[in-house]
Amino acid sequence: MLTPLAQTGRRLRYWKSARMHAQPMSTSVTNPPNDATETARLRKRANSSFDKTLRSARSTIAFRETVNLAIDSFRASKTRFLLTMLGMVIGSASIVLVVTLGLTGRQYALDTISGLGPNKVEMQYTGGITMGPDNVSTPDYMTIEDMQTVDNQVPGIIASSPMLEFHDDISIGNGMTKEAMLLGVNPQYKEVRNLKVMAGRFFDDQDATSHAKVAVIFGPMARQLYTSYADAIGHQISIRGIPFTIIGVFLESIDTQGQSEISSDRTLLVPYEVARYFTGSNDLKEIFFSMRTSKEVEPGAAQITQIIHNRHYPTSEYKAQTLTDWIRIMAKIADMLLLVMILGSAITLTVSGVGIMNSMLANVQSRIREIGIRKAMGATSREIRMQFLTEAVFLSLAGGLVGTVLGMALPFSVRFFSDFKIPVSAWSAVIALATSVVVGVIFGTLPANRAAKLDPVATLKYE
Repeated sequence: MLTPLAQTGRRLRYWKSARMHAQPMSTSVTNPPNDATETARLRKRANSSFDKTLRSARSTIAFRETVNLAIDSFRASKTRFLLTMLGMVIGSASIVLVVTLGLTGRQYALDTISGLGPNKVEMQYTGGITMGPDNVSTPDYMTIEDMQTVDNQVPGIIASSPMLEFHDDISIGNGMTKEAMLLGVNPQYKEVRNLKVMAGRFFDDQDATSHAKVAVIFGPMARQLYTSYADAIGHQISIRGIPFTIIGVFLESIDTQGQSEISSDRTLLVPYEVARYFTGSNDLKEIFFSMRTSKEVEPGAAQITQIIHNRHYPTSEYKAQTLTDWIRIMAKIADMLLLVMILGSAITLTVSGVGIMNSMLANVQSRIREIGIRKAMGATSREIRMQFLTEAVFLSLAGGLVGTVLGMALPFSVRFFSDFKIPVSAWSAVIALATSVVVGVIFGTLPANRAAKLDPVATLKYE
């Protein structure tokens, strides 16, 4: 195998030969000697064609030789370049994994918030009164007719539920009573609020139509009274002397710590039609709606609010609460944390870039005589600079490619061997590869400039 210096000499001889073959060819002029204008035009065309061919040959051969010299350099010092490349492998893999972990955390946070109720719109009565004939003021609550009107006029609503709230003591047998909060809702409340039925079932339309005396009990209360979820099914409780059968146990998709309408661990859900007998009123403080898609939530909320306002007194106030603002805030926080994590992992690439620079400086020092020979054969400072800068970029990019493959292999393996779907973004690979190229250019510039500025006479005398 030829030494790197011998390989360089062979390639330089080929490069010089190619340049010599680009000399201008003699131009045969067949026109009469007295036609000076035609002769000048042909000579000008020939010179222009020659200059174009020469420029093309120089640029094409120089770039090809630059790539070949870089490959020869890698082959001659495999161990050094592999060790230098290791830093880029680790840095690129860390960027891919950091982006993957950041996207996973972001998706988990957004899914957690959405667990309160996908595409939910919660209408609340917030103030305003009506004056009766005897100057008696009464709250201007919403009604079941408001909900029905909204269902008929607002497109995109897939579920809705009224909510009546009242507190009472319930009898659980053996003379024991417990204070409880009862919510009167319809069967669609389960879908609107994305509730999880842990045992038994939720009441259905038939239960609501027949005014069945059934209840679905909150999980913590079921454990407190009956030890387990399953044991609570079938037991009877008494509300104002009326027996109710427990047919199900429910939990919220995420624990709201009492910050939702289910503010007590002692909560029971009963059909809305039955709850009306206990409250003696059609007045509703809250109505829940669920939109078909997330894009319809905000326009739907505005339309729902307008319809309900138009059905009540101008001084009454109603507010639509959605999860859109919370999701937007959480997305911004997650994106900022992801950016910070990427910048942190970029430190690894900076350290590996310093390693590339030191390796290339040592490479320039060991190839001073080769640089002198190239300059003596006609290579310009720009071509020398491009040669060493290309080596630095190739070195950095090779490490980036290996690191990106390794970094993406882990999440894809998890997705392949398990049911857990880790989000993998192609942008993580783009960021890792782009950063590798930038690191190669930045940290390869100093060695390349140093090589380009070497004196050809001094380099030929270097031992």
